[in-house]
Amino acid sequence: MSSDAEEKEAQQNKPNGCERAFVEYNKIKWFWAPAFFGFWLLLYVAISIPACHRLPRPLSIKDEAKYPDRFIAERAELNLQHLVALGPRVVGSKENEMGAVKVLSGSVQKIRSGLGSANDIEVDVQVASGSYVHWTMINMYQSIQNIVVKVSPKGTNSTTYLLVNSHYDSVPGGPGAGDDGSMVATMMETLRVLAQSKQALKHPVVFLFNGAEENPLQASHAFITQHKWAKNCKALINLDSAGNGGREILFQSGPNHPWLMKSYRRAIKHPYASTMAEEMFQNNFIPSDTDFRIFRDHGAVPGLDMAYQYNGYVYHTRFDRPEIFPRGSFQNTGDNLLALVREIANSQELEDTSKHAEGHTVYFDVMGWFLVFYTETEGIILNVIVSLVAIGTCLYAFKLMASNSGIKLEKIFKRVMHTFVVQLFAVITAVTLTVFLGWFMDLVHLPMSWFTHSWLILGLYFTTFIFGLAIVPALYYHYTQHDKLPIGQRVQMLLHCHCLFLAIFTIVLTICGVRSVFVLMLSCLFYTMALIINLATKLHSKDVAWVIPHIICGVPPFVFFAYFSHGFFLTFIPMFGRFGENVNPDLVVAVFSIAVGLLTCGFIVPVLHLFRKSKTIICALLAITFVCVIIAITPMGFPYRPETSVQRFSVLHAKRTFHDADNKVRRQESGYFIMPQDRRTYSVKHDVINMTLAQKIGDDCQKEMMCGLPLYNQRWHKTRQNTLWIPASEPLLGSVPAVKVISKKQVSPSKIRYELQLSGPDHMALFIQPLNGAIMKDWSFHQAPLRLSFQPPYFIYFSWGVNGDPLKFWLELEKPKGDFKTPTFELGLGGHWTHHKEMLTPDFEKFLDSFPKYVDATAWPASYETWIY
Repeated sequence: MSSDAEEKEAQQNKPNGCERAFVEYNKIKWFWAPAFFGFWLLLYVAISIPACHRLPRPLSIKDEAKYPDRFIAERAELNLQHLVALGPRVVGSKENEMGAVKVLSGSVQKIRSGLGSANDIEVDVQVASGSYVHWTMINMYQSIQNIVVKVSPKGTNSTTYLLVNSHYDSVPGGPGAGDDGSMVATMMETLRVLAQSKQALKHPVVFLFNGAEENPLQASHAFITQHKWAKNCKALINLDSAGNGGREILFQSGPNHPWLMKSYRRAIKHPYASTMAEEMFQNNFIPSDTDFRIFRDHGAVPGLDMAYQYNGYVYHTRFDRPEIFPRGSFQNTGDNLLALVREIANSQELEDTSKHAEGHTVYFDVMGWFLVFYTETEGIILNVIVSLVAIGTCLYAFKLMASNSGIKLEKIFKRVMHTFVVQLFAVITAVTLTVFLGWFMDLVHLPMSWFTHSWLILGLYFTTFIFGLAIVPALYYHYTQHDKLPIGQRVQMLLHCHCLFLAIFTIVLTICGVRSVFVLMLSCLFYTMALIINLATKLHSKDVAWVIPHIICGVPPFVFFAYFSHGFFLTFIPMFGRFGENVNPDLVVAVFSIAVGLLTCGFIVPVLHLFRKSKTIICALLAITFVCVIIAITPMGFPYRPETSVQRFSVLHAKRTFHDADNKVRRQESGYFIMPQDRRTYSVKHDVINMTLAQKIGDDCQKEMMCGLPLYNQRWHKTRQNTLWIPASEPLLGSVPAVKVISKKQVSPSKIRYELQLSGPDHMALFIQPLNGAIMKDWSFHQAPLRLSFQPPYFIYFSWGVNGDPLKFWLELEKPKGDFKTPTFELGLGGHWTHHKEMLTPDFEKFLDSFPKYVDATAWPASYETWIY
């Protein structure tokens, strides 16, 4: 080569000013590492987090003249204040059965008086009784109420209606502002706008203000199975809440009615929706249920299920107050609901929804700006195409890597195999370290240190995961540093292998029918775009320059995934306060952090190997973890705070009475029955009176039916063995549940029939255990437990609203040998006085006052009594 040519080549390879500032010996200078981390953190803080919390400007009553056809947030706020001023609205209480009905009916009448020229209003107060099976419990109700309002275009002959539902009852002790007074208030304001509008609807809209959702889900069942308008309801918008404010998320759609998602996309002003939330909810990852399931299962009504999930710390506590509910949340939901009601009520599909049942959908919003929606079939095609293109592009990149480096293709692919194994081992290492930390934090009694300060999750689990994901390739590069392939090419190879891993995983999950796999598809898509740009511009052959397109194309998915994940953690972190004692919350958060970390950082972490002193930088992440563990030990790491992030307990002052075969009392005791809601029951051990005397109820579970406890509902039934009992003075009780035998008749040599009558408070539980070989052959209750061969003891939950008349029922049991001289069945009766504060004894109030201020203890008197027949 001539000297001129050599000089020209040297001039071309000479670093420019920018390269001198950033690059040294084909690596990025180490002191740029904080800027690299800071860049991604800034995107998260400046773009993703604000997008999660963005709310529209709320309209006031003064704005109504300017916007006569708009939702007015201030009016909805006033609706909520009037309802919540009644106090807790428990089924059977005066506040729910009289006060709430009066307030809501008055609001409807006021709207009716200002009715516009386009639509008519009909009102009906439904009082209903019935039953259905909720999981393995018969859920039975008597005289519960619904306020049903139908808005119809004048002169219409349409027989297809849109149903909009929310509930006005609340849990015991809770004001129910977020759950679900806020949605009731939003519905009422939407009703006002529609009623006064000059625009006629094409189809009627039924507004169901249901009075018994917390029982659970009784009033929706009453409506959809018994109301005169139910059979005409062909689509549903269900509104609920697991928090207090924020943006309502669409987390269930259909099923099998994609036209509803099309309507949502056309109408919605502030989209917030997630297929992943739908799949998690329907697979019981979320400890809640909504009326949506009742309408779907008992009425075959397709619909959209939306709920608040922000500030779930106050959900079902006495701190769920209206003053903390943001007015902007009313405007957000009101704008969406009003537009959606108009869209669906005027849609052609509503005329015959069965013609448009076409399968599942994949949907998600992008930063709250717009909605992406496509059918499940289109999603499968998209996932497969993107995955195959990603795999093909990576394979082509390996081929170019061989030609550019002068290394044989076989040897390149050998390196690819090694790198793939290294990346797989890195993922395994990262998962193991993160899960181990979650186990360790629980072992040393430091779970939920992030409950109030959620940023600790970043320092505890994300840094641990990133360390594990980065340290394995770093060590591999260290021990193979004399490889002929430059480090820039080797890091690209690592990224390609990660892309191959995700692409293969995407195809596998697509085959398994997981719709949420779209997140992996998006990750592959944007990485492939960056790779194609690098290949087209030949930047892939450079040591460092290829990072620029890689980072630029990595920004959109990172911002989206960070937004998506932030909302995910906002929802789930408060839920760990009610996941129960059996679940290690740190282990679950560790698993969540692994999934989110792999999604958000999978294509970012390998870039660390391009920095000088990369191993030192990576080990600094572990130092952050150690600092956060130390913080977790300090008071800052204590999970709970008064009012804002409380610890939950359910505490019943209970009297238990057990009878023998001669129905003589064999055992009687009183005490405090405590149902822990999270992992850290021990946090109050040294504060609460006699808490050191608390005993697990496990022994009674071996000796007594249903552990001998007045279990309130199915969730209590599931976790009954973790409950605590503290001996105490006798509670003050009202008329305890009593069963009167009306008749006892042997209907055949092997069968006997009992006719019985139950009376008592407005919340009761019946437990029935056949004895001595007896089999329950028939009864007057719901037939499903017998038809489906549920295992006894049978659990019947019974509540009543406005009418407490005794419940008459009958049982028919069979003894194959016809020996009815021995006992046939044991009957357990649980009574709950859930809304009678005046019945709390001084001793019980003193006991409750001894709980720390950061505890929300939901308390009431209860009884449990067994009889043998």
